[in-house]
Amino acid sequence: MELFKPMEKFDEAADKPVHEGETEKVKCLIIGSGPAGYTAAIYAARANLRPVLYEGLQPGGQLTTTTEVENFPGYPEGVTGPVLMEDLKKQALRFGTDIRWGIATASDLSSRPFKITIDDQKIIAADSLIIATGATAKYLGLESEKNFMGHGVSACATCDGFFFKGQDVAVIGGGDSACEEALYLSGLCKKVYLVHRRDELRASKIMQERIKNRENIEIIWSHIPKEIIGDQSVNGVILQNKKTGEEKKIDVQGFFLAIGHQPNSEIFKEYLETDEVGYIKTIPGTSKTSIEGVFACGDVQDPHYRQAVTAAGSGCIAAIDAERWLSEKG
Repeated sequence: MELFKPMEKFDEAADKPVHEGETEKVKCLIIGSGPAGYTAAIYAARANLRPVLYEGLQPGGQLTTTTEVENFPGYPEGVTGPVLMEDLKKQALRFGTDIRWGIATASDLSSRPFKITIDDQKIIAADSLIIATGATAKYLGLESEKNFMGHGVSACATCDGFFFKGQDVAVIGGGDSACEEALYLSGLCKKVYLVHRRDELRASKIMQERIKNRENIEIIWSHIPKEIIGDQSVNGVILQNKKTGEEKKIDVQGFFLAIGHQPNSEIFKEYLETDEVGYIKTIPGTSKTSIEGVFACGDVQDPHYRQAVTAAGSGCIAAIDAERWLSEKG
């Protein structure tokens, strides 16, 4: 039984993929264009895998909605999210990555080459596949939430908490993630309001004890955010009591969402092993998924750290894993 179809259909002279009717064959396909996807592309291109990368719905990923990034190595003065992602994109292009606009809308990972449908039309047949589709933070859906995105509204305390040093902030949520965010911010901020819609936290007991023992954290029970207010940036939140309907304002400069993330793995879940939320499972210490030749990196397989630098590191791992796997098979 042939486990791997040889890559004889590449035009070596032109150094580009070959098209067969409606299907295009490539050696290495990367889906996603955040730090993980672009880093995977840099390494894959330098390994002469001729990677083709599809950027997805949000080219550059979640960082394109972030203003200042101060914790990515190599930028001592900090950098904006869009500039950082543009720099990574330019580096991937420099080494020959074929970067394209398009959204992966379906997949067939039942046999090799793997088939990915782009924009419900074009099919890419890939000898190896790197999934770097990321995860999407869950938001409340408030119009004011969108207006202040990157100007006081954030879904990552570790990323943006430093900008609110000595200020007052609100964290929305009641699970372990919300408590972790609140605890982290309590070490930086003057006051942290933990706003929860119920009258008890969903977090583990030990996490609840830590929250209750932190002097500068105040829990506001049975309230939901009604509106975020401010001028150029956030300066307050209107909260509504779920039991009485009464409203009150708290003065804060930061508004942190901690109500969960949704990994962008839907089109792959039929074939790949995932956890109960949908994060793609990888063999510890590698990017290898439950299917040989398919690799996952970045937030789509990372429910814990969700940092640009860890995503970039996992993109490097995925490209090296893919190159070694292709060498063994081809």
